[in-house]
Amino acid sequence: MYAQLVDTGAQRVRALQDMSPEERAFQEKIDAGVKIEPKDWMLEGYRKTLIRQISQHAHSEIVGQLPEGNWVTRAPTLKRKSILLAKIQDEAGHGLYLYSAAETLGVSRDQLLADLHSGKAKYSSIFNYPTLSWADMGAIGWLVDGSAIINQIPLCRCSYGPYARAMIRVCKEESFHARQGYDIMMALCKGTPEQKQMAQDALNRWWWPSLMMFGPSDAESINSAQSAQWRIKLFSNDELRQKMVDQTVPQAEYLGLTVPDPDLKWNEETGHYEFGEIDWSEFQNVLKGNGPCNRERLRTRVQAWEDGAWFRDGLNAYADKQAARKTQVPQAA
Repeated sequence: MYAQLVDTGAQRVRALQDMSPEERAFQEKIDAGVKIEPKDWMLEGYRKTLIRQISQHAHSEIVGQLPEGNWVTRAPTLKRKSILLAKIQDEAGHGLYLYSAAETLGVSRDQLLADLHSGKAKYSSIFNYPTLSWADMGAIGWLVDGSAIINQIPLCRCSYGPYARAMIRVCKEESFHARQGYDIMMALCKGTPEQKQMAQDALNRWWWPSLMMFGPSDAESINSAQSAQWRIKLFSNDELRQKMVDQTVPQAEYLGLTVPDPDLKWNEETGHYEFGEIDWSEFQNVLKGNGPCNRERLRTRVQAWEDGAWFRDGLNAYADKQAARKTQVPQAA
């Protein structure tokens, strides 16, 4: 399943022997498939890895609303508008579930958001690309949310209980998003030649960034093997990317669209599609803040936070007032 991520048996035994009693009990609990809960003893490295991964996931859900929010007022029909609004609302909810899961690890939501707004914390690189046409709403649902489902379904079985439980609902709602996107693409492909070309153009622009969503090969990561041992990561990036390609190419063929990869071909021996080399220099450049919309996305997110300060202040003042009332000692008549 993820053999390339984990140590060999002999290395694993030696590692267990080198662990303290608490560490050994922690690892054996994970190996037995028992969930780690917030009040359980856990390694500091495990906690920090989860905070980084869950917070980046939460940030991606929140920032991911921005490319789609740009098209709410321009949706072609009232039905499409209401569906898109529901999808954006779902993404906001996913962010809240995930921030709540991260808070169980002892980090405050204010700190997580401060890290996002300062640029210290990252979110998925794909949300730094522009949405140029209505077809992009279809491509995002079909390709981006489709990739997200492939990446996130294994997380329902990850070792940290709050994260795993949050992902169950997230994945159910993401499946709706993927169907919504494919329905838009199908409607365009059944329309005029100009509409079908719009769908093809969206596929051309979103295909490679969607493959990049899974991240570089795990062979280049020093953290993947440890995340696999802790069952935070259940499959390698390359395995998940391959699954996305195998799943999506037949769907593109059904639509009558062409995947923008001249090296794409079916391999009868492996039972998988072979695909071309990914331009990882583009991925790294976007991560560094140099994507088409990096500055715009962060600026919009910070502005929304600042615009909502008055409301947060009001909620806190009301909460303080209620708390003060509860602490007041009633006077004798």
